[in-house]
Amino acid sequence: MFNNIKLQKDMELITEGRNCKIYKFKSEDGYGMMTMYHVFNGIMIMYNDFHMSSCKSEFFTDKDLLCVDHCREGRIEQEMENGTYCYIKSGDLKIDDRYKHDSNFFFPLSNYHGMNIIFEIEKADKELKKIFPDFPVSMNDLKNKYFSKDHSFIIRNVKPIDHIFSELYTVPQRIRDYYFKIKIFELLLFLDGLELSQNTDERPYFYKAQTEKVKAIHNMLISNLQRSYTLDELARKYDISLTGMKNCFKGIYGDPIFTYIRKYKMNKAAGMLRTTKLNVSKIALQVGYENPSKFSAAFKQEMRVSPMEYRKSIIGKGETL
Repeated sequence: MFNNIKLQKDMELITEGRNCKIYKFKSEDGYGMMTMYHVFNGIMIMYNDFHMSSCKSEFFTDKDLLCVDHCREGRIEQEMENGTYCYIKSGDLKIDDRYKHDSNFFFPLSNYHGMNIIFEIEKADKELKKIFPDFPVSMNDLKNKYFSKDHSFIIRNVKPIDHIFSELYTVPQRIRDYYFKIKIFELLLFLDGLELSQNTDERPYFYKAQTEKVKAIHNMLISNLQRSYTLDELARKYDISLTGMKNCFKGIYGDPIFTYIRKYKMNKAAGMLRTTKLNVSKIALQVGYENPSKFSAAFKQEMRVSPMEYRKSIIGKGETL
């Protein structure tokens, strides 16, 4: 199955085993790793680790595919052909057929960790029926179930998804090959039995013009942490509806605007506590807090320790300022 996939021009094969290939590719602001495992004839598992803000996919295949993408950490944004963007976040599952997959992908948090399980429908169906003749799931039936209206389908975070996939990220190497095989059957039974009306997201897409405005809002907010805005001010400044702005921001970055900015400020402050000798009052000012006590309370709420306790813990681990 490895040979049926066209990959990035700038991807480098760094190691290859009996049933495994590992690729690395670089961009202007980071790198990505893709680890591919052959499980059955027509079925492959691929782990993805991206530390970058965006990449251009050149993936193309003429095969009839059903692909299951699980997001473990971070967020991923895909530019669609109809002027919209599709998002999946931690815990989500996306099922698609890789139609028009040669597009732009963005990572709003500059990291993404997850996996793909790729089924070449005809080959996978034959292989699974050969192994388990009475297996009740048909790949074509799954395709018709999930692609009745579109080329992709998103299942938002539900507990059975976490159960199935969490174990796949921590498989001991000595049992990996057999464990992958068992998990494939479990996943297919789950997808076959899932009641769609209870787990679908009615609006997984946002229009390009809307996302561009929200990204501009995000960039403005993080470029000047000392400046505060109300939600109404932001909506008026960027000519976007208040509801649309709030929904789109959370869709892209995972949290409401003020929650996201508070977390951003506290992580920025944590970085300064680790890498500079600035006192807490000066760090508080740089992230927009004139009152050091309010800053310390906000920091402790987010990091579970006070700024000074955080700095002491870093020094205690042998890190120098």
